Amino acid sequence: MKRRLATVFVIVFCAFAVLFFAGESFAQSTHTIRVSDSIGREIQISVPAERVICSGSGCLRLLVYLQGQNRVVAVEDNEKKGNFGPRPYALANPWLKDLPLMGEFRGNANPELILGVQPLPQVIFKTYPESGIPVHVLEEKTGIPVIGLGYGNLAHGREMLYSSLRLMGKVIGHEERGESVISFFEEHIADLQKRTQGIAPQERKTCYVGGIASRGPHGFSSTELAYPPFVFTGAVHVAAPKNGQEEKNTHADVSKEKLLEWDPDVIFVDLSTLNADDRTNAFSQLKNDPIYQELSAVKNGEIYGVLPYNWYTQNFGSILADAYFVGKILYPDRFLDVDPAQKADEIYQFLVGKNVFQEMNDQFQDLAFTKISLK
Repeated sequence: MKRRLATVFVIVFCAFAVLFFAGESFAQSTHTIRVSDSIGREIQISVPAERVICSGSGCLRLLVYLQGQNRVVAVEDNEKKGNFGPRPYALANPWLKDLPLMGEFRGNANPELILGVQPLPQVIFKTYPESGIPVHVLEEKTGIPVIGLGYGNLAHGREMLYSSLRLMGKVIGHEERGESVISFFEEHIADLQKRTQGIAPQERKTCYVGGIASRGPHGFSSTELAYPPFVFTGAVHVAAPKNGQEEKNTHADVSKEKLLEWDPDVIFVDLSTLNADDRTNAFSQLKNDPIYQELSAVKNGEIYGVLPYNWYTQNFGSILADAYFVGKILYPDRFLDVDPAQKADEIYQFLVGKNVFQEMNDQFQDLAFTKISLK
């Protein structure tokens, strides 16, 4: 009997010891740090954060790039809508739409909904910190640390983007992955630039991209002055500033008369325009508007479809994929080894963990990376 009791005591003691040291190990694996967010706020948080939510345009996209989607405990309303539009990070993680609701998109988080999430998130990431509910208000109403992130871009705003990836990676303990993503962007941009260097100005075709989305679908006049696929490949964008000043990723609407004056050799159409109605989408306008029909590219059939540049702000993976397609069309001899669809999936596989090009293209009538007939 005594021997049996002694055995039970040893087992119980060992069990408590295991639990104690496991708890000690966990405690040692987390620690408190102070970080500075994109608008200069100092925030004290425990890292790595295991439960997070993302508020604001593109915020969840960045977290998926960092392979942190399994930390998400609630999502914005747009992630739960089947008709919001194909976004690679969402196509690769369809289960995200089944998570609890934490508020509306574009930074309009709902503090009451957030406080109803169980277990509570430990950190809230928020892109465009002052949009919707500002970061300081959201933090006051929830009592949860809110980290503001600058979204940046791949043309002139890479440092802001990279800073946000590093900060987000630090908070969730994926710093190495953050550096890998940054290196991935830099290597591909360098490859695009290397492929297209040394081409004489007179040998570069002029081009234009229309139908760029901006808070919804737009028609053919909608463009970006510093469209990254053109910037990376040294393409001559007819709408780019000619005054020598630094170009910005600025959305612009170009008049028909100006486009006719510029008369680009090649036209690219952002396929987000298909979500506009039949009268206002870029393809309908190119087909039916007498002024657009006078464009040389329309007469010569030099019209090509590219994946959406903006869809809940900029799609960095699609931007790189579009750049390889643009390069192949403008300088085919420099991109002989590139299959644009395969390249797109290589990019998506790395960034979001799944080949989603065809799934996305299915929703754009298979018009991505093809020559488009208006007949």
